[in-house]
Amino acid sequence: MSTHITGTTAEGPGRHGVGARPVSPYGDQRAVPWADKLWVAVRAADEYSAVDVVADALAAGVDAEAVLLDVIGAVQHRVGIEWAANRMSVADEHAATAINDRVIATLPTRRPATPRGRITVACVDQEWHALPARLLSETLRLRGWHVDYLGAQVPTAHLIGHIHRTGPDAVCLSSSLPTRLPPAHHAITAVQATATPVMAGGLAFGADGRYARLLGADAWAPEARAAADRLADGPLPQPGITHQAVDDLPHLADQEYTLVARSSTRLVRDTFQRLEQRFPAMKDYDDEQHERTAEDLAHIVDFLTAALYVDAPEIFSGFLAWTAGVLTARGVPAHSLLPGLDLLEEQLRDFPRARSITDAGRAALAACP
Repeated sequence: MSTHITGTTAEGPGRHGVGARPVSPYGDQRAVPWADKLWVAVRAADEYSAVDVVADALAAGVDAEAVLLDVIGAVQHRVGIEWAANRMSVADEHAATAINDRVIATLPTRRPATPRGRITVACVDQEWHALPARLLSETLRLRGWHVDYLGAQVPTAHLIGHIHRTGPDAVCLSSSLPTRLPPAHHAITAVQATATPVMAGGLAFGADGRYARLLGADAWAPEARAAADRLADGPLPQPGITHQAVDDLPHLADQEYTLVARSSTRLVRDTFQRLEQRFPAMKDYDDEQHERTAEDLAHIVDFLTAALYVDAPEIFSGFLAWTAGVLTARGVPAHSLLPGLDLLEEQLRDFPRARSITDAGRAALAACP
């Protein structure tokens, strides 16, 4: 457990599927060679060449939306894959993301004479992966919408204040990490209370949007083109009567989510201390190894609480399987996760749903190569 597993990319580490050249099924195949060229520039941390690639692609007749999604978006997708495979450092990933964000700003924009409408795009509170929301914002602008892009980690109270001031036709909420589903639910409910419909998007809501539906979003889209197409089809359905979280998610009545979430700091601390007692070799860890081990345990607890919130063991088991792959790429055996998982489960003996979720996680680890 001493190898850091919490490095991030702008779209969530390693959660993009397989393949080095992801292009949207709606994408422009002419963009592929330009994506390759942008990848070379990004990998060299050469911002000037990256800007030139985008300008040249536009000059060659690739439309701005394809450059945005099938060149820049595809390269960012590849960044996540390369980080997970341990072929990019966290510093390399941050540099690549910053360059991609910079080249987006070079795309041509113009104010539409008559906007289609006004859309607010924001990341839910605590969600720092902003590039997917940025890609959506720029796609909508290219298609003639007035867009208010609020960026990463937007506190729900501030989002609601913005809605009252601007009166958007819809709010698009983005989240990449399932651990943000509880604040996403709060944001969805709060926005709907203003009579504004919500479209949810991002990997946090599931590849098929199942968690968006579970949390009551009025619409869901898997990626920017689909979101823009849906908004172009007509207004989103107006939200109905809002519910309290326990009404939307009756399993929360058992209080397991609340109790585990409130005790998360203690769970991490106690699990760490028990690991030290059972594995004396940890006494020789340096400060960085201790810190990383604690961070890894914190992420395990965070994903457990997210799985409890939406009653979805696959969130936890999926995270552990992905983590096992990241560790393996870094030369750490996947079974090194098991001792911490066992010690965590010992502290959850009074929580049957939590124990069922950790059991599913253990089974997922056993299935890993």
